[in-house]
Amino acid sequence: MSKSQVLTFTDRGIYCPAGDFYIDPWRPVNRALITHGHADHARPGHNRYLATQAAAPILRHRLGDIQLETISYGETRNLDGAKVSFHPAGHVPGSAQIRVEVDGEIWVVSGDYKLEPDGLSEPFEPVKCHSFVTESTFGLPIFNWQAQDEVAAQINAWWRNSIANGITPMLGAYSLGKAQRLLSLLDTDIGPILSHGAVENTTAILREQGYSLPDTVLVQPDTKGAEYPDALVIAPPGALGSTWARRFGKVSTGFASGWMQMRGVRRRRSVDRGFVISDHADWDGLNRAVTETGAENVFVTHGYTDIFARWLKDRGLNAGIVSTEYEGEAAEGAEAE
Repeated sequence: MSKSQVLTFTDRGIYCPAGDFYIDPWRPVNRALITHGHADHARPGHNRYLATQAAAPILRHRLGDIQLETISYGETRNLDGAKVSFHPAGHVPGSAQIRVEVDGEIWVVSGDYKLEPDGLSEPFEPVKCHSFVTESTFGLPIFNWQAQDEVAAQINAWWRNSIANGITPMLGAYSLGKAQRLLSLLDTDIGPILSHGAVENTTAILREQGYSLPDTVLVQPDTKGAEYPDALVIAPPGALGSTWARRFGKVSTGFASGWMQMRGVRRRRSVDRGFVISDHADWDGLNRAVTETGAENVFVTHGYTDIFARWLKDRGLNAGIVSTEYEGEAAEGAEAE
C-alpha cells in the first residue's frame, strides 16, 4: 500500500495531517468534512463541519445548530496544506465523494455511492486519483441490481394488486434517500401516498430545496386507514408491524433494500414482499468505480471487505482493508440514517 500520509486511518476517523481535518469522523473532532447526511457518516459533536450546499439542510435538521460551512460540487478549497473538492456520489441527494490533494498526490474518499442515475440524486462522477477509499456494502458477485424502471413496475403492480384485494400496501424504506427515490417511482394515478412523519419531514426539506417529489399525505395521530382505501403507505423499516401501523388494518408489507436479494434476510424481516433496490453500488458498480478512478491503491471499508479486497489484489491492485464504524445499508434493519 502507499506510504503517503495524505490520509491516515485513526480511531476517530479518516484524517488528513496536512489539512488537519477528518472525513466522516465517528468521534468528536475539530473539523469534519461530511460526505452525506446519514447518521453513520454525519455525527454530532464536531466543532466545525464542511459539506455540500445540497447536504446542508438535512445536516442542520438532524444535527441542530452546528457550525456548518458549505461548498459547491467541483469547487476547490484550500485547507492549510491540502486542496479539497466535493464531487457527486449518486448515493442520496447532496452526497459527495471528497477529493484530497497534497503535493500533487490525490486521494478520494467515496463515502457511500451508486453509479446508476436515479433521477433524484446528483449522478455519480468518477474522479481520477492515486488512492481510492471505497465502501463494499454489497461487495459480492451475487449482488447485481435490476434496472430501476423494472423495480418501479414491480412496486406499482404490488400496490394495484393489494388495493384490489382490500389490503393496504405498506412499504418500508430509509427516510433519507431511499424513501424519496421510491416516491419518485410511484404511479400516483393509482391512489394517494401516505407518509410516516420521519419520511415526511425529510421529504419536505428536499422539496424546499427544489427536488421534484410527488405529493404525500402525512399520517396524523387520528388518521384512519379506512379513509384512504387506495393508498400506499411509506414508512421507516422500524414502523412495519408496529402499533403505528395497526391503524391501517390488513396490510401487505414490503421492504426496499439491496439485501432483499438474499432470501434469508427476507425471511428474517418477515415482510410479504422484498424489492431489490439499493442506494449503494452493486458488484459491477463497485468494480467499475474502482476502474474509472485509475487508482493504484484501494482501501476497502464497511461490507464484504475481505472478499472485495482479495478480488482487487487478484486484479493487480494494491488493496487493503480499513476498519471503520460505517454501517452501509443495514441488513437487519437498523436504519442507516
